[in-house]
Amino acid sequence: MSQWTQLKIKCNTRDLDTVCAVMSVIDCGLMIEDPSVVDEVKTCYGELIDEKILNADRTAGAVSIFVPAEKSVEDCLAFIESRLSGILHETLLTGMDEEDWANSWKQYYKPVRIGKRLIVVPTWEDYSPLPDDIVISMDPGMAFGTGTHETTRLCASLLEDRMRLGDTVLDIGTGSGILAVCASKLGASEVTATDIDPVAVRVARSNVAENGCSNVSCIVSDLLSAVEGKYDFICANIVADIVVRLAPDVTRVMNEGAVIAVSGIIDTQSERVAAALTAAGLKHAETRHENDWAAMLFAKLG
Repeated sequence: MSQWTQLKIKCNTRDLDTVCAVMSVIDCGLMIEDPSVVDEVKTCYGELIDEKILNADRTAGAVSIFVPAEKSVEDCLAFIESRLSGILHETLLTGMDEEDWANSWKQYYKPVRIGKRLIVVPTWEDYSPLPDDIVISMDPGMAFGTGTHETTRLCASLLEDRMRLGDTVLDIGTGSGILAVCASKLGASEVTATDIDPVAVRVARSNVAENGCSNVSCIVSDLLSAVEGKYDFICANIVADIVVRLAPDVTRVMNEGAVIAVSGIIDTQSERVAAALTAAGLKHAETRHENDWAAMLFAKLG
């Protein structure tokens, strides 16, 4: 088991570029904490960002590197302090084991039922399925989607109840690929999963392979930019602002009679999302709620 030390330098966000440049001389694997970027994304993702982050001091940044045991932490610290004198606010050193660093988060993920038959089981957990269970084996890696969030469960329940056997399915913003795998195991004939994040697409492909879903293809796409053809069922478990941006173009990839399940929507944003999809020519069919979240189903009628 390897021992690592996290060397964290706190500084003003205006000095982050300088701090990063110096610390990258030691190691290029930087962890950067820049609360000022929240202002750039909160319009689209604010409803999914923790209040502590939204209210954080925008001037308080930090950069960390992880120093292995065979390297001198003292030498690294001396190098940094000699070149960043006057910029540093605070220096923190924290020890950790490689195994703990890589695996400790896994203790929080257990098998979770996300539908009548659908149950998500982490790849490292043992589970004895019930006779009607459809088991989705997942390793979320660095992508969103383990089935623990209300938005995923709501969308999965709509998929389970409303997708028809043999439907073609498009999963927009697939994250870990969880909904794409669900669609495949529920009897979809063909599934396309998209995400703007290449890391998420790699994670999704791994989970698709883990579940033996040979009819699922995962591609990098900014919403529908790389999507071709038409589909019978569309999943969009994203956020309200992105669904609104998606709405004017989504009918292009929908067959007549197709439906779209949208999730990731705070209840207070439901009317705005519904208005955008209705304006695109879609008809509201159903809304489901869990806690403060909503998922809605809309149909394309001829």
